Amino acid sequence: MKNIKIGQTNWEASAVALGIMRMNVLSTADAAKTLETAVDTGINFIDSADIYGMGKSEEVFGAALKQSSLNRDQLFIQSKGGIVFDPARSHGSLVFGKRYDFSKQHLIAAVDGILQRMQIDYLDSFLLHRPDPLMELDQVAAAFDELQASGKVRHFGVSNFNPEQVAMVQGAVSQRLLINQLQFSIAHTGMIDYGLHTNMTDPRSINHDGGLMEYSRRTNTTIQAWSPFQHGLFAGTFINDPEFKELNDKLAELADKYHASKNAIAVAWLLRHPASVQVMLGTMNPAHIKDSAAGADITLTKQEWYDVYFAAGNDLP
Repeated sequence: MKNIKIGQTNWEASAVALGIMRMNVLSTADAAKTLETAVDTGINFIDSADIYGMGKSEEVFGAALKQSSLNRDQLFIQSKGGIVFDPARSHGSLVFGKRYDFSKQHLIAAVDGILQRMQIDYLDSFLLHRPDPLMELDQVAAAFDELQASGKVRHFGVSNFNPEQVAMVQGAVSQRLLINQLQFSIAHTGMIDYGLHTNMTDPRSINHDGGLMEYSRRTNTTIQAWSPFQHGLFAGTFINDPEFKELNDKLAELADKYHASKNAIAVAWLLRHPASVQVMLGTMNPAHIKDSAAGADITLTKQEWYDVYFAAGNDLP
């Protein structure tokens, strides 16, 4: 699998990563098999968050890593923090917050909890999970400094932040923010639509996110694309969904050409963009990991990229 550089650094990691949000439902043995399959396909980047499975996903990961044939040094491990989960509204893999908390105390405690659950000594990267409107920048800066100085976190980033929020935090912290984890898929293309429809008055010309794609490219910030097969936050996958017949027909055509799956073509479509994009797979199924990760080795032509974009219901102004 090809590697990409993470942010404006020489840190290289697999273009496809494994997200472990759903690992809480697996046994230790099954989770170990999932991790081993991911590494066998070339994936060396693991993404988590302290709220996944209300912490159980990281516990299962830690036990699975110990039981597997892998060792810590084979992996880049990332987690996210800053959401205070609401147990009254959370169940299974669906976890909801009751507030965000970027205080120094909370962020350091979040990392300590992550390391304990995952049974590791440090994180390769730690992201602020969602922007806290009450964030006090000096608290964030102090937390980052302490986490870095203690060796508990090597790199930092954010998730679901708009450009002004990224710039605001970057202006306060001494560490380079390397990553912004954002929802991005063939059926979730607002970052692209806005740029294409510049100077238009149709709905797709509305700037919902402050020009995230352009900002990320200009600052060499890696976009980690979460839910790469989803068409909504909880709406489900567009793969084999009859409501996306034209898209699935095009994906099937290209899958036949490249001897791959439709999921692999969806991954290849994201990676064809010249921004620094890393695709976050959320499946725990070893077979699905293999067929989706194969997209990292497929390079679509420019016309194929546009044809997939059109098949998803998009157009050119």
